[in-house]
Amino acid sequence: MAISIPNNFIALTQPSNLSINRRQLSSSRIFTNRSFHSSGAGICRAKAREIVLGNPAVTVEKGKYSYDVETLINKLSSLPPRGSIARCLDVFRNKLSLKDFALVFKEFAHRGDWQRSLRLFKYMQRQIWCKPNEHIYTIMISLLGREGLLDKCREVFDEMPSQGVPRSVFSYTALINAYGRNGAYDVSLELLAKMKKDKVLPSILTYNTVINACARGGLDWEGLLGLFAEMRHEGIQPDIVTYNTLLSACADRGLGNEAEMVFRNMNEGGILPDLTTYSYLVETFGKLGKLEKVSELLKEMELGGNLPDIMSYNVLLEAYANSGSIKEAMGVFRQMQAAGCVPNAGTYSILLNLYGRNGRYDDVRELFLEMKASNTEPDAATYNILIQVFGEGGYFKEVVTLFHDMVEENVEPNMKTYDGLIFACGKGGLHEDAKKILLHMNEKGIVPSSRAYTGVIEAYGQAALYEEALVAFNTMNEVESKPTIETYNSLLQTFARGGLHKEAEAILSRMNEAGIAKSRDSFNALIEAYRQGGQFEDAIKAYVEMEKARCDPDERTLEAVLSVYCFAGLCDESNEQFKEIKALGVLPSVTSYCMMLAVYAKCDRWDDAYKLLDDMLANKVSNIHQVIGQMIRGDFDDDGNWQMVEYIFDKLNSEGYGFGIRFYNALLETLWWLGQKERAARVLKEATKRGLFPELFRKNKLVFSVDVHRMWEGGTYTSMSIWLNNLHEMFLSGNDLPQLATVVVARGLMEKCATAHDIPVARAAYRFLQDNFSSSFSFPGWNNGRIVCQRSQLKRMLSATNSSSDGSKEDNIIALSNSPIPSMAFK
Repeated sequence: MAISIPNNFIALTQPSNLSINRRQLSSSRIFTNRSFHSSGAGICRAKAREIVLGNPAVTVEKGKYSYDVETLINKLSSLPPRGSIARCLDVFRNKLSLKDFALVFKEFAHRGDWQRSLRLFKYMQRQIWCKPNEHIYTIMISLLGREGLLDKCREVFDEMPSQGVPRSVFSYTALINAYGRNGAYDVSLELLAKMKKDKVLPSILTYNTVINACARGGLDWEGLLGLFAEMRHEGIQPDIVTYNTLLSACADRGLGNEAEMVFRNMNEGGILPDLTTYSYLVETFGKLGKLEKVSELLKEMELGGNLPDIMSYNVLLEAYANSGSIKEAMGVFRQMQAAGCVPNAGTYSILLNLYGRNGRYDDVRELFLEMKASNTEPDAATYNILIQVFGEGGYFKEVVTLFHDMVEENVEPNMKTYDGLIFACGKGGLHEDAKKILLHMNEKGIVPSSRAYTGVIEAYGQAALYEEALVAFNTMNEVESKPTIETYNSLLQTFARGGLHKEAEAILSRMNEAGIAKSRDSFNALIEAYRQGGQFEDAIKAYVEMEKARCDPDERTLEAVLSVYCFAGLCDESNEQFKEIKALGVLPSVTSYCMMLAVYAKCDRWDDAYKLLDDMLANKVSNIHQVIGQMIRGDFDDDGNWQMVEYIFDKLNSEGYGFGIRFYNALLETLWWLGQKERAARVLKEATKRGLFPELFRKNKLVFSVDVHRMWEGGTYTSMSIWLNNLHEMFLSGNDLPQLATVVVARGLMEKCATAHDIPVARAAYRFLQDNFSSSFSFPGWNNGRIVCQRSQLKRMLSATNSSSDGSKEDNIIALSNSPIPSMAFK
C-alpha cells in the first residue's frame, strides 16, 4: 500500500546529513565531518541554552503568513518568560486552525526557539479547541531532536496515546530521526522494531532515516546491507537518498568495491545518479588513491551534465597532494578554473600545504597572492597552514607577519593558530613576539595551551632569558594550563644550553613530584647540561641511568655523549663513540663530523682529521656534508661561491634555534682548531645574522660585553677575538672606551658559584686572555660568572699592543687568518 507523505512532514523529518547537506559546507572545510554529538552531549548543549528564551526583538516577516498567524507569532515572541500564554491566545479562539498553529511551530522551529514552542504546546494540550494533532506532535519532536533534547522528545512521543493522538509513520520517523541525529542509532533500530510491532508500516523516509543514523553511528557494512535488504523485502523501493546514504558510508570508510556495487545496483534500479552521488564516489576513490578512477568519474560527470563541483575537485586535489604529485595537482587546479569552478579557501589550502611540504616557499607566497587577488578570502584554516608551513621552513619572522595580517583582515585566530604561531616563535627564538602573542591571548580571555607555553619557554630559552622562562613555566599552574613532558623538556633544554645543570636537576625533581617520567629528550638535555657545565662524569652517569631506565638512546643521545668525550679531549673515546653512531646505520650529522675534526686537531691527529674531511667531501647522500666540508677546506671563500654556504645555512635554519646552537658551536670548534680563524669569524657572523646567540655582544657607555656562556671553546675564542678587535678599533678611532669590558662565562646559579671559573668555557676564556694580555682581565669577587677589565687597565693593555715590533700600527690585536691544515700542506 503506497502512503502519500505530505511535503511538510518530509521537510521536518529529513535526515540532517543526507544528500542536501553536502552542498552546505563551509569554504574552510575540505571534507564534511560526519561525526556527531552523542545524545548526552546534545542534552548538555541544550541545557546551556535554557537560560535564554529566544530573541524578543525578532518579528516575523510581513506577508509571510496570514494576518492572524503573524500577529500570534509576534505576540508570543515578545512574551516575557513568565508571561501568560492563555491571554495571548484568548483573542484567537476559534480564529486559528491547527494548520495555522503548525505554521507558528514551524516559525519557532526555524528560529531554534524550542522553549516558546514547548510552552505553547503544553498549553494546547490542555485545551479542547486547539488540541494538537499528530502533525504538531511531529513538528515538536523534530524541533526537540534538533536541539538534542531526547528526553523531552520521548516524553512528547509517549504522551500521544493518552492524549488521544494515534502514532503513525510520521511521528515514529520523527523520533527515529531525533535519536539518529544525536548518535543513538541503536535506539533508532529499537524504534523501527517497535514500529513494526505496533503494525505501523515504515516508509521510504523511515528506512532512509534509520540507514543514515546507523551509517553515521558506525554500524558495520553488513548491518547496513541488512537494513537495505529488509526494506526491499518489505516492498519499499530505495530512492536516490537511500543510495547516496550508502555511498556516503563507503566514502567515510574507504570501501571502494562496496561503492561500485551500490552504484551498479543504483543504475540497475533505474535511479539516475546526481551530483551528490558522484561526489561520494570521487571521495571514496580519492581516499583510496585510485586517481585514474577519480578522473574517469569527473569525465563521466561532465558527459552526464553533472558538472563537477568544488568538493569533487578538492577531493582529487587532496589525493594528488597526499601522493606529492605537484604537477598533477596544479593541472587539476587549472582545469577547474577553466571549467568555471571557482576555487574556495579549502582548495588553496590543499595546494599551499603541498608546496610547503616540498619546500617550495616562493610558490607558496605566489599562490597566496593569487588567492587574495582572486577575491577568495583566506580563513583561519588557510592561515594555520601558512603558519605551519613557514614555521617548519624556518621563516619564523614571516610567521609573525602572517599573524598580524590575519588580525588586520579580521580573521579570528583559533587555538591551532596560537599554538603554531608561538611554536614557531619558540623555534626561532622570537621571545618578544611570543610574549606579545601571549598577552594578546590573555586580552581575548583565551587560556594558552601547554603547547603555547612550551613555545614561550623555548623562545625565552633561545635568548638565554632563564628567569623569564622559569616564570612562564610557573605561570602555567596559575592559569591551570598543566605542563606536559614537552614543556619540562623545553625548560631542561633551555638550562642545558647554558650549562645550568643545577637548575636542570631542580626541574627533574619537579618532574618526579608531578609523576612525569623522564623521556629520552629529558636525558639528552641532562647530558648536555652536565657537559656544558663541565661535569663530565655526571654526564656519563646520566647516560648510564638512561639505559637503566630502559629509555633507548637515539642518534641525538649518542651525539651528546660524543660531545662529552670531545669536550674532555678524549680522542680515542670520541672515536669509539663516533663509530657507535655509524653502527646505527645512519649517516652521522654534520655536527658529529665537526666535533671529531676538532678533537683530532686538538690531539694533533692530522691524518685522521684529513681522512674524515675527505669522507665528508666524498659523501653522496648529503649535500650539506659536502658543502660544509668544502667550506672548511676553503673552496667557497669568494663572495660568489659563499652563496652556496649561505643556502645551506638557510636550509639548516628550519631545524630551529636549539639545533643551530649545537651546529654552529661544532663548526666554530672545527674551524678554530683547524686554524681557519677567518672563516670561523665569517661563520659566526652568519649565525648572528640568523638570530643565534643574541646575547653575544652588548655595548653601551658603561659596559661592552661578550657573552660566551653558551659557546664551546672554538666559538669562545672566535667571539672574544672579534670583541677584542672591536675594542681595539674603538681605541684607535679615538672613541670613548667603556667603563668595563666584560666576558660573561656563566649565568644563573653558576655565576654565583665559587667554582664557576672552573667550567670549560670560563677556563677557555680566561686562558685566552692570560695568554694574550697577561693579568689585565680577572674574575671579580662580586660575580664569578664574569671576567672583567676596568677602563684604565683596558687603555694600558690596548696601548701596549697597539704597535708591532717594527713600530707600525696594527688594525687587529688578534689575527684572524686561515692557516693551511697540516696534512693538506703535504698534499
